[in-house]
Amino acid sequence: MTNSKKYTPSQREQDFLDTVESPRYERESLNGLKPFLENRVAEDIQGFYSPAELAALAKLEGTERDVEHRMPVKMTRHYFELAKNSEPLRQLVKAKPEETANLQGSDDPGHQMDYSPVEGLLHKYEMGLMYVVSTCSAHCRFCYREELISRKEVERLDGTVAKKGMAQINEISAYIHAHNKMVADNNGRHPETGREKLREVLMSGGDPMVLSNAKIAAWMAALAEAGVEAIRIGTKELAFFPDRFDETFLSMLDNFHRTYPDVSLRMMIHFNHPDEFLTKDTNGNFIQDPSGTLQWQPATKRAMVGLVSRGWVRVENQSPLIKGINDDSEALRIMQRAIKQMGGENHYFFCGRDIVAHKAFNIPIEKAWAILNESQKGLSGVEAHARLSITHYKGKTEVVAVTNEPIPGVPGTENGVVIFKILRSAADAHERGRLCIVGRNPEAIWFDGYEDRVIMDEAGLFSYGRVDTPKAVSAKST
Repeated sequence: MTNSKKYTPSQREQDFLDTVESPRYERESLNGLKPFLENRVAEDIQGFYSPAELAALAKLEGTERDVEHRMPVKMTRHYFELAKNSEPLRQLVKAKPEETANLQGSDDPGHQMDYSPVEGLLHKYEMGLMYVVSTCSAHCRFCYREELISRKEVERLDGTVAKKGMAQINEISAYIHAHNKMVADNNGRHPETGREKLREVLMSGGDPMVLSNAKIAAWMAALAEAGVEAIRIGTKELAFFPDRFDETFLSMLDNFHRTYPDVSLRMMIHFNHPDEFLTKDTNGNFIQDPSGTLQWQPATKRAMVGLVSRGWVRVENQSPLIKGINDDSEALRIMQRAIKQMGGENHYFFCGRDIVAHKAFNIPIEKAWAILNESQKGLSGVEAHARLSITHYKGKTEVVAVTNEPIPGVPGTENGVVIFKILRSAADAHERGRLCIVGRNPEAIWFDGYEDRVIMDEAGLFSYGRVDTPKAVSAKST
C-alpha cells in the first residue's frame, strides 16, 4: 500500500507541535576508521586502537571482509569516556577483524520483510514496528539491524531486492486507519490476518532519539491521532548520549501527555552492561552511595529520573547476551538490580540473532540460559522479571529451561533437554504457548544446532515455512 497524499496535522496536533523546542546536540561522534588510520582523532583518543589493530583492519578495507561494510564504526565522546576504563564497552564499539571471519547469516533476520505492508513498517505481531531512522549515535558491533545501518539491499518475498526504506507519516497513518477500520467492521478481528486493532507501535531504527524533538513529536502526535493507544521508543541513547534527555525533550513529553492523556509511552532502553551507567573508583569497583545503593553516572541518572518520575512513562531495559560483553552472571545481576532500584524494569534478555557474522558475537543458547539463571539468584521477584528470548522466524521464543537429567524412556534425552515456548507468533498469535523440546547441544548458538535432536515440536520451530504469497499480498492490501 502506498499513499502519496501529503500528511496534514489536525488542529490539536499542530497546537502541540507548536510548543516543541528542538535544540542542536553536540554528541562529538567519531565516524569511521579513517580518522584513526589518518591520525585525525583527538590526542586522548588516539590509543583507542593500537597500531597493530589498525594495520589489521586496514588490510581488510575494500575486501569482502571489510568490517565497515558490515557495520560502520561510530562512537560518541561520552561512550569513549566510559569505554576507555571498561573492556566490555570497548568490545561493544571497537571493530575487530574477527567480525568478518565468518559471514554466515541472514540478510533479513526473522524474514521480517514478509510482514511489511507499508515501507518502513513491520506488522508481524499485535503491534507494529517502524524504521524511522537508519543510524544511531554510536554503533554496536553486534547490531541486530546491521542490514539497515549498513544500508544493504534485502530480498523481499516477491523477489524484489532493495534497501529497507524509512517509514513516512502519511503512509503509516493511512495504513493504521485502514487496518483498524477493517477490524472494527469485522467485529474486532481483521478478516484475513485475524489481528485485532493496531493499538501499539514501536518507533525504532536505528535510534529514534537521534531525531530532533520536532520529528519525534510529529510521529507521536500522528500515531495518537490514528488511534494508537501505546507508543514505544526503542533507544540506546541513555548509554551513548544521556544528555539527549534534556528539559526540552521532557517538556515535549509533558505537553504530549497533556494533549493525549490516554496514550501511554514506553521507553525501551538498551543497557548491555552496568559499566554503561554506574560509576567506578580507580580500582574498577562500583561506587556505593551512603545508603548502600550503587551510584549512577550523573548525566545518566538525570535522564533516567526524568523519565521514571513521569508515571505515565514506562522504562524497560532489554539486551542481547553477547560474547565478551555481558556473558557474565555477576554483571547481569548488578544491572538488573540497579535498573529496578532506579525505577526501571527488566524486560528481555536475548540470545543472539542469526544476523550476518553472528558467529563472532553469539554465545551458546544453553550457556545464555545458565548465565541468566545464575544472575537472577539473589534477586527479588520484581527484580527478576526478565525472560530469555530467541527470535525464531515464527516469532519470539522463550528458552524456558535447560535440564541435566534424562527423561526416562525417551530416546535423545540422555544428556538433558532444552525447552522452548513461543511467546509471540504472527498474525492472531494462534501458536502462542506451544512448546518444542530438543536434546541438549552445548555448542548450539542458533536453532540449526538442534535440527538433528528434536524430540517434540508442537510449536513447529523445525518445520517452518515462510508465509505464502497470497497471505502476504492480502495483508498488504488492507
